[in-house]
Amino acid sequence: MAQDVFTPGIVPGRLEPGEYDSHFSDLHPRLDDHAALVAADRCYFCHDAPCITACPTDIDIPLFIRQIATGTPDAAAKTILSQNIMGGMCARVCPTEQLCEEACVREKAEGKPVLIGQLQRYATDHLQEQGIHPFVRAASTGRKIAVVGAGPAGLSCAHRLAMHGHDVVVFDARPRPGGLNEYGIASYKTVEGFAAAEVDWLLQIGGIEIRTGVALGREETLAGLRDQYDAVFLGMGLGGVNALRVEGEDKDGILDAVDFIADLRQAGDVATLPVGRDVVVIGGGMTAIDAAVQSKLLGALNVTLVYRRGRDRMNASVYEQDLAASRGVRIVTSAMPVGVTGNGAVREIEFSYVDADMKPTGETLRLAADQVLKAIGQTLEGEGLPALDGGKIAVDAVGRTSVDGVWAGGDCASGGDDLTVTAVAEGRDAAMDIHASLTAG
Repeated sequence: MAQDVFTPGIVPGRLEPGEYDSHFSDLHPRLDDHAALVAADRCYFCHDAPCITACPTDIDIPLFIRQIATGTPDAAAKTILSQNIMGGMCARVCPTEQLCEEACVREKAEGKPVLIGQLQRYATDHLQEQGIHPFVRAASTGRKIAVVGAGPAGLSCAHRLAMHGHDVVVFDARPRPGGLNEYGIASYKTVEGFAAAEVDWLLQIGGIEIRTGVALGREETLAGLRDQYDAVFLGMGLGGVNALRVEGEDKDGILDAVDFIADLRQAGDVATLPVGRDVVVIGGGMTAIDAAVQSKLLGALNVTLVYRRGRDRMNASVYEQDLAASRGVRIVTSAMPVGVTGNGAVREIEFSYVDADMKPTGETLRLAADQVLKAIGQTLEGEGLPALDGGKIAVDAVGRTSVDGVWAGGDCASGGDDLTVTAVAEGRDAAMDIHASLTAG
């Protein structure tokens, strides 16, 4: 019997084939030439631009928008990519509404900022689709650096080191490079294999070798890498997932949201990915939002996102919260899971409402659920790592760790905010410090 949204259990093929295409199409299609010029014309080209200060990678935003306005989008792309080599992906996934666009003077005056993110995508796509790589590798220094993790931080670090003439070997535990960009972002935000295409484009600089299926602590150790290489950068992200710590958590149908998103991203046909009829997502960050929205797009009848604090405390932006609501996701706040019921597989999950101090109010909520997706934070995995701070690798302002010759950045390092754009900045800055250290004197 054909499946539909009313079929109980976790099953694939709940929708008609054409619906999947529309549901997982590009969330923000690229601006055409005319729209880009109109959008660029709204920029005041501020001398002391607050949007630059708000950008974690310090892109000269007024300059690149002026370059678009004068008909030189490839020059605009180079301006962007000189600061953020993954500017194409960041244009798609960066929470611009909380960063550069929130700081835009047009936003302050009119409530409608310059479309900085979409203009950034217009420029970077224009360049990358031509296969042009605007940077040239310096003469070889004879130095060799190991980078652990082929995500935004690791690839950003590797590219900047390669530009300066160093040889870089990037190790990653997964079968494909890209990290969060390849495995952890909603499919409708980065369509048509863009993540993989961006990695291929980045590698055109030369001097970077990618070795997949190699994990720190399994095939390689930090001590071994320090012996073999002149420097080591750790950018492996967070591999562990926090537990709910409630009775019944081991029942079938309960899985990690990051794995759910990764399966969807790697599926050749999203219609083959099974999804529950009644899906409950636990968490308040971007992973939770992405999992909830995509569950609905796959054909789940009821999707409820439950977060333990108020909406104002959710890590996901207001824009993303509104996006979820517009797709039919119900958002419940100030509730914590207390138990899971079901005979072998989850059938219902109970929550306790809590006050601002996280104390139970005495009220409870029971939700039908044949699938529960956990998005309650990830943890660092590994042994023999540098000193930790708050469960992450302790680093200084340029990424130096407690171990000589070892730097770190991205989600695995302390001080970050778990954004792709921040990881890129940390990888870039660590690379510059590594280069300075290796060439000093």
